[in-house]
Amino acid sequence: MKRVMYCLFGIGLMLGVASAQQPPAAGQKLGLATSIQRGYANIKMNLTQNAEKMPEADYGFKPGSMPEVRTYGALFAHVANAHYNGCAAVKGVPNPNQGNDLEKTKTAKADIVKALGDSFAFCDDAYSSTTDENAVQLVKAGQNEVTRAAALYGQIVHDNEMFGTSNVYLRSKGLVPSSTERQAGRGRGNQ
Repeated sequence: MKRVMYCLFGIGLMLGVASAQQPPAAGQKLGLATSIQRGYANIKMNLTQNAEKMPEADYGFKPGSMPEVRTYGALFAHVANAHYNGCAAVKGVPNPNQGNDLEKTKTAKADIVKALGDSFAFCDDAYSSTTDENAVQLVKAGQNEVTRAAALYGQIVHDNEMFGTSNVYLRSKGLVPSSTERQAGRGRGNQ
């Protein structure tokens, strides 16, 4: 039940973020599919730019000494793993990355950035093929069946959580997150 509540909260949050960052033309109606697609496009841009932003030398950086805290690079490899798992379920196909834990096999920046890009490419059609009609169709997610919209929004929520975490890593290194730079360029936000 908590998971459903978190998903609903995430959906509401993402609708607000999507509409705040890409305001529709006056009188335009945004359906569920458009909201999902806009949320995905925004987080794809944010994660890709943050992955590029950190220098190679700091891809092994993690704030603090707790062993369970991921390095900067592992954070993005984790995102890529999650993309393959989630989008394979939505698409109804086997996970092409099954058995390949990118967090353990990728450490170099170029390899991780490529893995992240490849995972987005695998997911692109899961999002672009979503319609208001098929958004409510059930897909297998682990032992459960959830709506396509819930599965995709769940992934967007997870990606936003990882994006926020990556911003902490960047700030710890004195770097300004890419989304903040974009907002500052439009006269909003502060560094």
